[in-house]
Amino acid sequence: MMKLERGRQGSLRLNLPGKAEYYSFNPSPLDSVVPLQLDDAQIADLARCSRKIGEVEGMSHFVPNADMYLAMYVRKEALLSSQIEGTQCTFDDMLDPSNSTAYKREVIDVVNYVSAAELAVREMDRLPLCMKLLREVHAELLKDARGSDKHPGEIRTSQNWIGPHGCTIRQAAFVPPNVDDMNDALFRLENFMNREDLDPVVKAALVHYQFETIHPFLDGNGRLGRLLITLSLINDRVLTKPVFYPSYQLKLRRSEYYERLTAVRERGAYEEWVSFFCECMSESAADAAASLKSLVELHNRSEKLIREHLARAATNGLSLLEFLEAHPIVTTASVRDGLGVSRTTASNLIEDFRKIGILRVGDEDRQRYRQYVYEDYLSILRAGVDPL
Repeated sequence: MMKLERGRQGSLRLNLPGKAEYYSFNPSPLDSVVPLQLDDAQIADLARCSRKIGEVEGMSHFVPNADMYLAMYVRKEALLSSQIEGTQCTFDDMLDPSNSTAYKREVIDVVNYVSAAELAVREMDRLPLCMKLLREVHAELLKDARGSDKHPGEIRTSQNWIGPHGCTIRQAAFVPPNVDDMNDALFRLENFMNREDLDPVVKAALVHYQFETIHPFLDGNGRLGRLLITLSLINDRVLTKPVFYPSYQLKLRRSEYYERLTAVRERGAYEEWVSFFCECMSESAADAAASLKSLVELHNRSEKLIREHLARAATNGLSLLEFLEAHPIVTTASVRDGLGVSRTTASNLIEDFRKIGILRVGDEDRQRYRQYVYEDYLSILRAGVDPL
């Protein structure tokens, strides 16, 4: 059973009689927690975080081809968030064209996250940030993937718990609210998500904590809760699109991430959680900004090589460069189909790109159906995405 210090974070609820009894956690409404009592150092963390997020958001409006790069950022966030929960998929696995018809189970998890994120951003043009939206996104997240047997898109109607595989509810490290408390907490959270009188970063931190604590679905709560960070910032107009990958530092500091969430539940350490959250978001945004700058510089170098060396083929070469920024692992067939050119033209373009150093062979041992890799591009995006 959880051990709670007396505080503002909530209380334990005794459920069921006799031998079946167990305690669940009933979190305090966030409205009763704010305003937080941040000290000078925590206020500085918050200011730095807001500034870094603003910088990468600003860059996204002035970088040529930014939407292409940001689409890759969504994929990176999808992978990082899934890796926090043990996925061993790599960035290259996700982009490998040979996986296009039969994804491995872990690749499906990541691909679904991308689809769920894109759905959420589209739907926020017509819906506020609400449980209806989150249910739609959850259904997309779990479609044909891990957890697809756990009622995708449906709020749980039974008790769940968190702990080692096979543990009983009494052995659990954490037992979320029972169904009645959960429904009440979700109603209050939905209202809190749309308050307009709070700092957006503080709100995103608290919303993420509260969602993870309520744990309203039978599976996929962690991934949806981390996506909710970005959605909250978009809802508050801090971001216009997913311009960075919040799970970057949460993955690197995974143990501390879980410890900080637990500390809020056990002793009401909201301020410490917000400070940790700000540190992680600052570093994630700074990394995204540096990555964006590197991607633009690489694009300019590659474009210069194409113009200098491909002569009459430069127009097709520039089209291939744009294609590679969306599909950095290609085959002759995928280039042919993607550019709408003949197989011979595609093969010649790939060979030209190999000669000037833009592409390399990805699988030297294969003579047929070879893959070619835009290695310099992938090396920028791969940073921090090795499986745990």
